[in-house]
Amino acid sequence: MTPLYLMDPETPGAAWAPFAGATPLGELRAGGWRLHERWSRALGAKLAGHLAPHADGPRPTGAAPIVPAATISGPAWVVDATFAPKLPMRAVGSAKRLLVGGRAVAWRLDPGEAWTGPHNSGDGIVIEGLALRGAFDLVTALEQFLFTDTLAALEEAASVTLPAHVHVLGNAAAIQLRAGAEVEPAVVLDVRKGAIILEAGVVVRSGTRLEGPLWLREGTIVQGGVLRSVSAGPHCRLHGEISTTVFTGYANKSHDGFLGHSVVGEWANLGAGTITSNLKNTYGPVRLDIGADRVETGRSNLGSLIGDHAKTAIGTLLPTGAVVGTGASVFGPPRAPKHVAPFAWGGDTDERLDVERFLDMAERILPRRDVTVDSAMRDHLAALHARLVG
Repeated sequence: MTPLYLMDPETPGAAWAPFAGATPLGELRAGGWRLHERWSRALGAKLAGHLAPHADGPRPTGAAPIVPAATISGPAWVVDATFAPKLPMRAVGSAKRLLVGGRAVAWRLDPGEAWTGPHNSGDGIVIEGLALRGAFDLVTALEQFLFTDTLAALEEAASVTLPAHVHVLGNAAAIQLRAGAEVEPAVVLDVRKGAIILEAGVVVRSGTRLEGPLWLREGTIVQGGVLRSVSAGPHCRLHGEISTTVFTGYANKSHDGFLGHSVVGEWANLGAGTITSNLKNTYGPVRLDIGADRVETGRSNLGSLIGDHAKTAIGTLLPTGAVVGTGASVFGPPRAPKHVAPFAWGGDTDERLDVERFLDMAERILPRRDVTVDSAMRDHLAALHARLVG
């Protein structure tokens, strides 16, 4: 398959908080798939690396590398990581560029052709999709793509027989229960507004209501509550009322508390009773306040953007448009500030979690999901801390 490289902005800026500097943007989930998966499916290409200097550093074992632009040559595709293509995408033939609104979002390199940066040369073909202005638009991508993404998934994998004790509202053909998934008695699956995909290893406990469109990746466990329009996993633990929210993977939201119109990074943990506000009293557009930067989202429904490895204490109240930085531990007053800095120890505080304590915590937490903290992972986490704290 043709190699695929996702190109981040050199400096993503405040709109991409809390993920700027923490992870290549192509690893974030837009709808049912991560951004690099969307592009791979669109082009029939295989991820070879990220052009993401803001997140440069050691990578975990098996992760796609961050590569220098000067090392890329064809045959290859280089694509804009801040654009989410609509799937299925039209055939691109021999086009050298893929265009949206007159702007190129992808470039094809011929064999031996070196990548010299974005350009406006060569034949172009128009495609459809969503230009992502920041991390908040991953919620917009969920709203626009999850319905069709789950329908596509229905056609691509086999479904085992649904247990007789499951209550189905709508057409049961819109439910895909993959081999190894388990649904206990007294679970309601509502597919009147979209399909439901439950991958291998997913467990849905009694007393849960799932409303499509919804996609739970492998190993995710739902322990009760109501989930609607959720894309989550792999290996998440979910409970309570969750609406229109995307989880990159390996996150815990295991207790009561409303979570809506939010983006949750990997290894985040929301303490019992953590509640997000996703609508202002004025019903007006939500603005992000990130240090000295103000970002107008244009969205009236927006909850919280929660970075990788972030944690909230029990009873935490997150205001509309809250941004919780990577590695932050939020505790103290129940109402958190609108912006919590990366690796903050508390809420509105100058104290930071030091790297050794961060690594000690990771060595306790990651193995709980059977992820080994080997030397590559330690180097990755230490570099992550250094980039965001210094």
